[in-house]
Amino acid sequence: MVKRVIPMSNGRFRYLFSLLLLLTFVLGTAMPVSAADFSERVGSMAKIAGVRVGATGNRVRVVVDATKPVEYKTMVLKEPGRIIIDIKGAWLDPGIARETDIGSRFASKVRVGQYDPETVRVVVHSEVKKENFAVFGFAGEEIPYRVVMDFGKLGGNDEYGSGDEISQADPNRPEEKDGDDETEKGSPAKPEPEPKSDDDNKDDEGKKDESPSTQKKKLPGLKGKIIAIDPGHGGCDPGAIGPTGVTEKSVTLRISMEVKKILEAAGAKVIMTRTSDVEVSPKKEKASDIEELQARCDIANKAKADVFVCIHMDSFSSREARGATGYYYSKGTASSRRLASLVQASVVRQLNTQSRGAKSCNFYVVRKTRMPATLVEIAFLSNASEEKLLTSAAGVQKAAQGVADGIAEFFKK
Repeated sequence: MVKRVIPMSNGRFRYLFSLLLLLTFVLGTAMPVSAADFSERVGSMAKIAGVRVGATGNRVRVVVDATKPVEYKTMVLKEPGRIIIDIKGAWLDPGIARETDIGSRFASKVRVGQYDPETVRVVVHSEVKKENFAVFGFAGEEIPYRVVMDFGKLGGNDEYGSGDEISQADPNRPEEKDGDDETEKGSPAKPEPEPKSDDDNKDDEGKKDESPSTQKKKLPGLKGKIIAIDPGHGGCDPGAIGPTGVTEKSVTLRISMEVKKILEAAGAKVIMTRTSDVEVSPKKEKASDIEELQARCDIANKAKADVFVCIHMDSFSSREARGATGYYYSKGTASSRRLASLVQASVVRQLNTQSRGAKSCNFYVVRKTRMPATLVEIAFLSNASEEKLLTSAAGVQKAAQGVADGIAEFFKK
């Protein structure tokens, strides 16, 4: 093929030459910045240490974690629709993913980058109207400051709390004010066979766990106790989604049904908020977040359960995050804190995973239940190895045994 050479006009040549001279001048006369000066400059800025994304059927939440309070400015752009948040006096941790697909009708993806030396820019691709998104910030303890962005059906920030439930979580993971994690109601009908989801590994589908039966392990102190077990998410709300497409709702249900078997074998009465892939509220997919969460609490409260255990899977933008976390209501009883600690520690022992401790929160389901209550994040579904473990029969069994052992320990006298 013959290449055609297009001559450069004199005007264009002068423009490029002038630009080259300008760059040469600037670069040649710029004052050098010492390592000490650079370190001091960065040290005075806030580090953006994490960007977390959580989605339910009614809402998307993006949480930006900072190491100190920051100022931010919000802009709205159209065609295509974008919500832009510029965080001033901040630098971005290099390990943070620059783009995350959300796949929700409220927001398709979130991008983050270092816009200039002192500004981190977060761009959420969304076509929602002004009344359907909110941006707010607040200080906490473990995470010094967070900028939270909500998109979708908004009914007040209290529905989600502070954003720690986004660990997706928890979607989430507080000024020790964490949001509401989803737990469902669903009348405690007859126990169904262990549910299998299309999201589960094919090797595990249709198989019964033939590992040593956890039901045979003696768990003293459980006889006659009423235990409410709440598998997180369900129905139109998938919860977190793992690297291979496994959904949180399917994993939490499998684990919860195994917990039910173990506890009933030890003589406990188990109340399930759901036993299949459904929403708990009678309004089903039309229910607001609060209505769905309250429906779950209603089941436990009506049954006068001795304890309430909500089971979730964690998720984070970094695929390396792993481990188990227990949550209890920040203004709740010492019994709730003890329950959270015992269940979390027992899960860690069974799965041999990282302990992320027991933390206070403001999740709706542990706040509105009238008995000792905990929400346990079993593992990180966003972590490939933990996703693989928790979609295997052995992993489900171990997680369930950990939850059951922790509950049994709670009732020891």
